[in-house]
Amino acid sequence: MAGVLSTAQAAPIAVSLGDPAGVAPELIAEAWTRRKEAGLAPFFVVGGALALGMAAASRGLSLPVRQIERAGEASDVFDEALPVLGDADCAPEFGVPDESGARLALHSLREATDLARTGSAGAVVTGPIAKARLATVGFTQPGQTEFLADACGLAHESAVMMLAGPSLRTVPLTVHEPLARVPGLVTAELILAKTRIVARALARDFGLSAPRIAITGLNPHAGEDGRMGREEIEVIAPAIARLQAEGFHVSGPHPADALFAAHERDGYDVALCMYHDQALIPIKTLDFDAGVNVTLGLPIVRTSPDHGTAFGIAGKNRASAGAMIAALRMAGDCAARRAAPLPNESPA
Repeated sequence: MAGVLSTAQAAPIAVSLGDPAGVAPELIAEAWTRRKEAGLAPFFVVGGALALGMAAASRGLSLPVRQIERAGEASDVFDEALPVLGDADCAPEFGVPDESGARLALHSLREATDLARTGSAGAVVTGPIAKARLATVGFTQPGQTEFLADACGLAHESAVMMLAGPSLRTVPLTVHEPLARVPGLVTAELILAKTRIVARALARDFGLSAPRIAITGLNPHAGEDGRMGREEIEVIAPAIARLQAEGFHVSGPHPADALFAAHERDGYDVALCMYHDQALIPIKTLDFDAGVNVTLGLPIVRTSPDHGTAFGIAGKNRASAGAMIAALRMAGDCAARRAAPLPNESPA
């Protein structure tokens, strides 16, 4: 969806290792070996030189690793070796997460985020973590999105999750909530706030000066004129009308069962969906191996592959590096736009 841009003016990308017992280290290693064909901007990993070497060996990859002391050294090293910042490390057993791995994952996430926040890194790409395991070593947030919001001094609702792939972008209005709670959480205020954040971010980071946002209904057939629910009439449609009055290019409420058909997707740039599965099922069906989780609304660029730790296949050379490569490429594109914005990319 987004073209590869020159990243000469952007600082290198910081990559957090993720859980070293999962697939992230081997996918980072493969991404580096494919850096030229994929057109990736320079990146470095925070910690985990040994873990990365073990993971590369499990895939039969030749991975030269060079430890660096400062983020700025990464660009000079990147063509010849994978830069690794610092000496934090562990020797993981693939598929078996443990406390040492969790501590390394949390250290890597904290340091990578701080480097992006202070401008030493142009973006942060986060490897998948095991949240329950991290909770035992001091991770208190529901997930990495909330961690990044806290690190940037923002309320959690100001950090908006977008899933992006080659064929589709979606945003869940409500995220990790039980389905029974969703109707009570769908409010006009939340729709207004998230749509504004999405529109500004797509302009700033994706080069879409007037993004087209399709907003789904909550109920089957978007409520069918109130016969299947009144949220569309009482909440969603009034919010859409207000956004249109403010000049945003929004439409809906759309029936979610038809919105993701191929002939419909050309009509919008992103779909704002009412709940988690409404947004994630289509993106994972269409773009599972190239889906990227992007956090909108932050003062920094953050992307992540849209998959988990995949402990069951870690170290078995079965995981696809497509989503990791896509996350790195997207981070580089967004960082380049922030470093050198174009005249037609002013926020909506």
